[in-house]
Amino acid sequence: MINATERTTLRDLAKHVADIANLPVMAEKRALWIKHNRLQRVRPMILVFPEGSWRELLPDATLQCEDNDARRIEWELRRRLYTHEHFADDTVVERTWTVSKAISNSGWGLQARWHRSHMATGARAFDPVILEPSDLKKMRHPVIAHDEAESARRLEQAQDLFGDILDVRLRGIQHISFHFMNLYTGLRGLEQVMLDMTTEPEMLHEAMAFIEEGYRGMVRQYAEMNLFDLNNDGTYHSSGGVGYTDELPAPDFTPGRVRPCDMWAAAEAQEMAPVSPAMHREFVMDYEKRVLAPFGLNGYGCCEDLTLKMNDVLTIPNIRRVSISPFANVDRCAEQLGARAIFSW
Repeated sequence: MINATERTTLRDLAKHVADIANLPVMAEKRALWIKHNRLQRVRPMILVFPEGSWRELLPDATLQCEDNDARRIEWELRRRLYTHEHFADDTVVERTWTVSKAISNSGWGLQARWHRSHMATGARAFDPVILEPSDLKKMRHPVIAHDEAESARRLEQAQDLFGDILDVRLRGIQHISFHFMNLYTGLRGLEQVMLDMTTEPEMLHEAMAFIEEGYRGMVRQYAEMNLFDLNNDGTYHSSGGVGYTDELPAPDFTPGRVRPCDMWAAAEAQEMAPVSPAMHREFVMDYEKRVLAPFGLNGYGCCEDLTLKMNDVLTIPNIRRVSISPFANVDRCAEQLGARAIFSW
């Protein structure tokens, strides 16, 4: 339970965040992102993501709170402050505090196994659990559930803590991304999936079709349970961008009922980096395109080199942002993209 001292600490941090969020520069950055995402020419937009370096920039030892919930909240508030004070980038500090709905996912029926390094941040090796085609029968499609009572409790706690300081909002599913190969190689093993493209192509297609149907089922459940939330804001999307846009939601949007066509989504298949464009298309992109099709705007890619696959990427429905990784041929990618999508490098 958050005590009085921790409450004071968190409220003071929240006030600081609110002050920064009200600075004119935040509105200016937001306007630039909207133009950028509309494919209007503006200066290059920059985002800084320390990722694993946060453990050094904002270590747990610097937190003042002791309660676990309080420490989680404190860390997020301090992260926003640190970003504003130390990164000269285009991150928009918002005065919104998101309370995530208590949404659960039953999973895919199998759990990935790994041989892990003894180091906390070390590498890991695959320990496959799908060894033969019959093992695919052990997979299950995810079932979504929502604990409305727990969601209400979370919202009440946040509103009581600093609802008079920050804009506290109960939010559902905002970040939409599909990771076919990340999921399947974790179960089958990366090297074996590479071999399967020639030795067991039917098995690989069966797996991708099952995963596609599972993802489509998740989208359907989120929509039917009204768990989607608009992500045309500072929500991170694809690789290297945020969602500020005036193109979403769709013109026929009904407030309180968010549909896939009102949202950003993304997909990637980094594991397919060494695979030919034809195999990439056959074994994963055709499946990805179908799950992305219902969404209003889409992104594609992450750290994989898409230089030779750009023609296929640009056939993705509503493609708007493409990741151009450090391994890509920047000039060739720029020539192929032109003004058709955002060059996210």
